[in-house]
Amino acid sequence: MFKKLYLVLVLGATLACSAKPAKHVKVDGSNNIQPDEKQSIVCKTIATMISKYNYKKVELNDSISTVIYNRYLKMMDESHNYFLASDIQDFDKYKTVLDDDVKNGNLGNVFYIFNVYQKRYIDRIKYSLTQLDNSFDFSKNENFTYDRDNLPFVSSEAEMNKLWSERVKYDMLNLKLASPDVAKNKETLRKRYTNLLSQANKLNNQDVFQLFMDAFTEAIDPHTNYFNPANAANFNIEMSRQLEGIGAGLNVENEFVIIKSLTAGGPAEKSKQVNVDDRIVGVAQGADGEFQNVVGWRVENAIALIRGKKGTTVKLELLPKGMSVSSKPKVVELVREKIILKDESAKKEIRTYIENGKTIKIGVISVPAFYIDFNDYKSGNPNYKSTTHDVKLLIDSLKLQGVDGIVMDMRQNGGGSLLEAVDLTGLFIKTGPVVQVRNPNDEIEVDKDEDPSVSYSGPLAILVDRFSASATEIFSGAIQDYGRGIIVGTQTYGKGSVQNAIDLDRVIPPSMLERVAGLVGKDKKAVTATTGSQSVFGQLNLTIAKFYRITGNSTQHKGVTPDIQFPSVIPLDKYGEDTEPSAMPFDVIAKSSYTRVGDFSAVLPQLKKLHDQRMESSPNYKYMLEDIAEIKKHEAEKSVTLNEQKLKEQRDADDKKAFEENNLRRVAMGLPVLKKGQTRPRNEDLDFLKREAGQILTDYISLDNKFTSTTTPQISN
Repeated sequence: MFKKLYLVLVLGATLACSAKPAKHVKVDGSNNIQPDEKQSIVCKTIATMISKYNYKKVELNDSISTVIYNRYLKMMDESHNYFLASDIQDFDKYKTVLDDDVKNGNLGNVFYIFNVYQKRYIDRIKYSLTQLDNSFDFSKNENFTYDRDNLPFVSSEAEMNKLWSERVKYDMLNLKLASPDVAKNKETLRKRYTNLLSQANKLNNQDVFQLFMDAFTEAIDPHTNYFNPANAANFNIEMSRQLEGIGAGLNVENEFVIIKSLTAGGPAEKSKQVNVDDRIVGVAQGADGEFQNVVGWRVENAIALIRGKKGTTVKLELLPKGMSVSSKPKVVELVREKIILKDESAKKEIRTYIENGKTIKIGVISVPAFYIDFNDYKSGNPNYKSTTHDVKLLIDSLKLQGVDGIVMDMRQNGGGSLLEAVDLTGLFIKTGPVVQVRNPNDEIEVDKDEDPSVSYSGPLAILVDRFSASATEIFSGAIQDYGRGIIVGTQTYGKGSVQNAIDLDRVIPPSMLERVAGLVGKDKKAVTATTGSQSVFGQLNLTIAKFYRITGNSTQHKGVTPDIQFPSVIPLDKYGEDTEPSAMPFDVIAKSSYTRVGDFSAVLPQLKKLHDQRMESSPNYKYMLEDIAEIKKHEAEKSVTLNEQKLKEQRDADDKKAFEENNLRRVAMGLPVLKKGQTRPRNEDLDFLKREAGQILTDYISLDNKFTSTTTPQISN
């Protein structure tokens, strides 16, 4: 879509001209993290691209500089726990110069602010460690204010010490309520604070650059985002639901990179030489590559070395569980393969309902995202991994199992590929427009389903919530507009913008890569190799267009309104596009030419009535409303008592209430009650809303024909 615009972006190599060297001011007590030439180039390139090609056409000026500045400070210290008021006064001189800094690729001011933050953070953790030698009196009627968002920054070191003394006291009280062993509790906190200090000292310039670029891009628009090389790799794995590597889940424990899981059928598992809890101490590229020691590394940096292109070789030095650190590690050579992330793909289940003595089988397909393997798709592989391909297979399976209707569970689905939203809609309609897309020049493109085949033509419901966004809103909006299915749940997120994922390695000229290589004393190939599975410059997701439903309404701000609405457990005033200050407004364009395939207007009043009747007598519905009220109550809380007796009484009352209400919910859903301390069985279904969505579709299936004028064509496949 809008290929010409993308071509302009790719050919815009002249954008990445040289950046001015940044002025570095040292901050004693920090690690004095500094930007590199590569980040200056990326910053300047993105500033130019946003100014020229972002849909909103935002000018980088003093006004937007202030927004960037405020966002940057908030990302570091939202609750005002680290910076002193004097720091903020010092930073104020940068408030209206950050726009010039990003245009010039000057990151000196940005990194100076962060280094002051790191100094304050390290000081606070070190101070916390000194407080562990104190005695704590939990009989006093004191409070700890943990939510300080709307309070001024602390004015003095003494005031900050008081705040953190209360924080340490609260941490200690939390442990004391679970165990009276004071010495053990102090040691637990000592390890926790020491670990925080260790993690703070591992921060690098990529972390700082990513943080600032988030503040910069989101000040322009909530969905224009820069991803550094590591985050870009993870984003693309999420989009494709697959990766190329050895099939092992990693974590860090006691400075060692630990193998925590193995993917069935992956290279690591098939080798029979790699086991869970093995420690990785070294990684080498190729059969003859030199090992890099990864002890003490952050897990994402180790992952970058271990992942790589399918068919390439990686060698690992492993210390099996129980083997001494001084032992000689064993060497395992593995050939990377494509790993399908099945646990993160679409899944199905069948739920059974009894209606008027008749058994109704409802298939439920849970879709976590609109994913696609773009590389396989572009290469012409007909079996590329995608949401549509996976869902089609699930539909075929459900049809063979004789389901009477299908619920598409799209809750928590934040979107993904626009192409997949169109293709997935095509599984349920014959042909026709699915979404309209308007570019910055007000040119409108209509994306259509042109495949006349229909995978499923039976009764259909779509379940959505506040976190259903973007491509999910295109899909559910089209299903609603065609009258193809019933939308149930809560108002969706309201993201109506289109982003193009731009590989900056294809935008920034090769001469810049050579320049970076020269600065670090390596050749171009060496710089590329050290990134492992990652790009060199990262990726920009740039907002290039706005999408509209075929009715002409934008989903921006308003999202999709369900035909049958549930109360929202997710606070609508805190989450959603309409809560984002930099979001685009709602608007309307001309409608597309399309023909509805059904009309639920006659049946919806009856379905709503049946739903409301169930809710009036439903304990689960009552408990859900109580949960919503409880969430709102806790959101208003800003502090907690440091009096042991009061906090214990409060916690005990909360625990008792939660335990009793949980068992009442279980009884209402036909499940056995749990005894105190008994854990809930794995895979036990307590999803009341999914059950109700299936019941609504069952109601529809069971109604007499006089209640519905839906005329969905029955197409055999």
